[in-house]
Amino acid sequence: MTVQDDRTRVRRAAVSIGLTVAVASALIIAGGVGLLLAVIVLNRRPEVGEHDGGFPRPGGGDDFVIDADRILPAVIVLGVIGVVLLAAVAWFAARRSVRPLGEALRLQRNFVADASHELRTPLTALTSRIQLLQRRHERGEPIDGTLQELRTDAAMMNDVLSDLLLAAEGGASAEAPASVDDAVAGAVQSVQPLAFEAEVSVRTETTGPLTVTLPSVTLTRVIVALLDNAIQHSPSGAEVAVRVAREGGAAAIRIADRGSGIRGIAPADVFERFSRSAESGRRRSFGLGLSLVRDVAVRAGGGVEVESTSAAGTTFLLRLPLAS
Repeated sequence: MTVQDDRTRVRRAAVSIGLTVAVASALIIAGGVGLLLAVIVLNRRPEVGEHDGGFPRPGGGDDFVIDADRILPAVIVLGVIGVVLLAAVAWFAARRSVRPLGEALRLQRNFVADASHELRTPLTALTSRIQLLQRRHERGEPIDGTLQELRTDAAMMNDVLSDLLLAAEGGASAEAPASVDDAVAGAVQSVQPLAFEAEVSVRTETTGPLTVTLPSVTLTRVIVALLDNAIQHSPSGAEVAVRVAREGGAAAIRIADRGSGIRGIAPADVFERFSRSAESGRRRSFGLGLSLVRDVAVRAGGGVEVESTSAAGTTFLLRLPLAS
């Protein structure tokens, strides 16, 4: 969404609110005047002369007398009701006027949180590679391979940020459908420093080449999020397994860890924003990674679920439609 789109949206909201207030105010005023006229008509009486013995004055025509002490309470009540109704219209208009701003602030907060979370894993991996590079340099060991990995990590961070910006704008990537095997390989390479530090190994199993209707960078960051979650909740010496298979018209990607399982929260709730199970990972979780995975999967026409969880480990199942 561009700046011009935002301005157009604000202008439309202003016009809509203005019309709503004008119409509602006109109806309230017209209704109040109508009720007041009705009260006057119902409380009128013919004018009586002082020397006519209490009878209507002959030829008095349409002259009527209205007692102010009988009309004044009705005028006050109608005025109070009108003020209350106009205040309600103003309250309703104020709520509608700030709704676009509230939605914009919500989207902004979500984007900042999502971008911070999505860049956290590659940034941690980048830091680990820099430390490895320093140690190899101090020992006089070859560093060309590590430098190449650093360039790959930096490029991935740039791709992730571009992908998040594109998603925030509601746009669609023009990239070709992603190869699941390539995305898995890229994700495993990205989290390798994290797995090394945690003393966790990552094993992959595939049954053949599959392509899904997602950009490669999006699929890679989704798998990275699931792998990072599995590594953080696996004990030292454990293995994280990534299994890819075709199931009907979808690619099924299973990521299994050997952690202590999901505790303190229903398995389905781990996909809600800022929801966290009982802390058992090495790094504090903010409850965003799995929510982002679900959002991407649902937008692509797939889904993600906790296939199983117990004290022996947890398996996440990601399903994505195959490219035609």
